Amino acid sequence: MTRAELDKKPTDVRRMFDAVAKRYDVTNTVLSAGIDRKWRKEMIAAVDARAGDRVLDLAAGTGVSSVAFAEAGVQVVPCDFSVGMLQAGKKVRPTLDFVAGDGTKLPFADDTFDAVTISFGLRNFVDTVAGLREMRRVTRPGGRLVVCEFSHPTNAVFRTAYLEYLMKGLPAVARGVSSSPDAYVYLAESIRAWPDQAGLARLLQEAGWTSVEHRNLTGGIVALHRGVA
Repeated sequence: MTRAELDKKPTDVRRMFDAVAKRYDVTNTVLSAGIDRKWRKEMIAAVDARAGDRVLDLAAGTGVSSVAFAEAGVQVVPCDFSVGMLQAGKKVRPTLDFVAGDGTKLPFADDTFDAVTISFGLRNFVDTVAGLREMRRVTRPGGRLVVCEFSHPTNAVFRTAYLEYLMKGLPAVARGVSSSPDAYVYLAESIRAWPDQAGLARLLQEAGWTSVEHRNLTGGIVALHRGVA
């Protein structure tokens, strides 16, 4: 298993997500006590896509968030580099047009989408800025990006308790519900090693996104970052 503090090898990360695909959605809901559903709703609201808009849902996994876009009349393209995730998603959401693709080398032309969103997947990129630049490339001028990602709780006491849960509680719970519990050790480490809210905002700016802002959810456990192409 690739450790979060080391360089992320795409083949290892892909293999890890293939292994957890079978019970990924259920595991996430259990580990977050159901709050993950609220986070995704906030992300969808932040994208503010209209009927007819074309949205790239990157690191879409099994297409949980893509469904809501499709139901609103949005032309959503769920994209992920884990074939296992895409296969699991196609079984339960056959109407979605899943696309296999690497976030640092997207298989789309320039200026293709009105908006790009990525939920809980950016921290797994081998090169974060390269991925953010690719997202900007495929977004039309004036289009928007919304990143929903784990972040750093703003209250020091809460942050300490949260980190304790990440490193001890989360892997223990995962052993009871996940199809590949060892993967959640990596996931916990990747969350702990991820930049804070201001740090991620700087990466968006470095990648060329403008009007960058962020909003904390659940005390900063998760943050929504937004930018304009």
